[in-house]
Amino acid sequence: MAKIQRCNYVLYLLVLILLMMNIFFFIKELESKSKCSEQEKRKLSWSQRAAEEAEAVASISCSGHGKAYLDGLVVDGIPTCECYTCYAGPDCSLLIPNCSANAFGWDPLFYEPFWMENAESSAVVIAGWHRMAYSFPDPTSHLSQELEKTIRKLHSVAKNAITDGRYIAIGVGASRLLNAVVHSLSMENYSSSPYPAKFFAKPPHYPFYKLQTDYLQTRHYEFIGDPSMLNDTDVGGDVFEFVTSPSNPEGNLEGPVLKGGPNVKYIFDRVYYWPQFTAIPAPADDDLMIFSLSKLTGHAGTRLGWAVVKDVNVYNRMKEYIHQADMEMSKDTLLRALTILRVVTEGDGKKFFNFAHEILRDRWEKISHIFSLSKRFSIQHIPTQYCTFLNRAREPSPAFTWVKCKREEDKNCTHVFLEEANIRGHPGSGFFADHTYVRLGLVTRQHDFDMLISRLEQFISQEEENGYCISPSINNQ
Repeated sequence: MAKIQRCNYVLYLLVLILLMMNIFFFIKELESKSKCSEQEKRKLSWSQRAAEEAEAVASISCSGHGKAYLDGLVVDGIPTCECYTCYAGPDCSLLIPNCSANAFGWDPLFYEPFWMENAESSAVVIAGWHRMAYSFPDPTSHLSQELEKTIRKLHSVAKNAITDGRYIAIGVGASRLLNAVVHSLSMENYSSSPYPAKFFAKPPHYPFYKLQTDYLQTRHYEFIGDPSMLNDTDVGGDVFEFVTSPSNPEGNLEGPVLKGGPNVKYIFDRVYYWPQFTAIPAPADDDLMIFSLSKLTGHAGTRLGWAVVKDVNVYNRMKEYIHQADMEMSKDTLLRALTILRVVTEGDGKKFFNFAHEILRDRWEKISHIFSLSKRFSIQHIPTQYCTFLNRAREPSPAFTWVKCKREEDKNCTHVFLEEANIRGHPGSGFFADHTYVRLGLVTRQHDFDMLISRLEQFISQEEENGYCISPSINNQ
C-alpha cells in the first residue's frame, strides 16, 4: 500500500513539474511577444505619424466624386477635396449643369480602383533622410540594381520585350528619353556627316516627336514632315523614324514606313505595347525601345520612363544627355516606381494586366457598338490577334477612339462633337491629321467614361431624326 502511495506521489510531482514548466514557457512566450511588440512599436515610431496622416486623408470621401491629397489645400486644418470633372462644392457633391464630357485628357486614371484595392502593397513611406545624395553609392549607376532587375522581370512577365543583353536607360518620363534618343543619334550622325540628322514619323502621330524636336532644335538634327524630302540626293546624313506601336491615336500595331540601307534607323515608341492595350504577338526585339510608367500603371505624376537599348554607345550618350539635363533622377521617384512595379509583377502578372484589359475591352465594345449605328461617323478598325501573354486570340482594347466625320460639311470634327454633343475631344490636327478627325480617350475615370457614353448614345440616336445622308464617296473613306 505504501509503495502505491509513493508511486502516486511521484506521479503527482511529475505532473506538477510539467505543469509548472508549461506555465514558465508560456510566460516566457508572452514576454517574448511583448518585447517583439514593443520593438515593432519602436520600429514604427518615426513613420507612425506619416501613416496616420495618409490614412486620414484617404478616408475623406468627397462624396465619391473627388479626392483629398496630402499636398492639397488645407482649410481649418483639414485637406480640401479636389473634385472630378463636372463636380464642385466643398465635398464635390454638386453636379455642374451642361458640363462637357471630358474625352480629351491624357491622364490614364482608369487604373485608380486597382491601386485603391492594393493600397497596402503599393504604399511608400519615405524617410526624411532617404537617399539625400545626388547619386547612388556607385556613381556610374543611375538606377538601383533592384529597380533594373524589376524592370527586366516586368518585360519577362508581360512577354512584350527582350531585355537580355540590353541596357536600361531611365529619364523623366518617355518625353525626356525621346529627346535623349534624338540627341544621341544625331551626335553619332554629326561625327560622320556634315548634314543634320533627319527625324520622321508617319501621321497621325504623337505630337511631341515634332514639337519637342523643333523646340530643342540644334544644327545637329531636324524634324521632317514630308518623307518625299528624302528623295533629294542632297539630303545626306542619317534618317531616323519614330515608329509608334501600337500607334497613338489609332491603336494598331505598326512597322516602319521608311525602307532603306544603313542610313535609315528606327526608334520604337512602345509605351502602349502592354497586354491591356494590345495583343502581344511576340516580345519586341528592336534596337531602341521606349516605355513609360504613366501608360503602364497610370502613374503619370511620378514621371518615369525607360529605354531598352542595344548599342552601348547610344546608351552612354543618352545617359550623358540625361545627366546634363537633370543631373540625376529623383530617388523618391525611383523608390515609388520600384514599389509599384513589384505589385505589377506579382505572380504571373495576370492580376494587374487582366484588371486593366477587362476595363478597356468593355469600354471599346460599348463605344464601337454605338458608332456602328452611325452613318455620319466612323472609327478605326483593330483586328483580333493572338496574344502570347493571354495564350489566346485577344479582343481589341485600345486607349483611344479615332473618329472620322464623314459628311463633307463637317469640316471640323472636334467642333462637331463639342457643339452638337457637348463632348470635348482632342483635335485630329494635334496629331498632324486633318480636321475631320477627333480623338476620344478611353483611359479616363469611370464617371467620365459613363458621361461620354451617355452623350454619345443620345448624339448618335439623333441621326435618323435629323435625316443625315452620306454620299457614297464620303461613306467609303
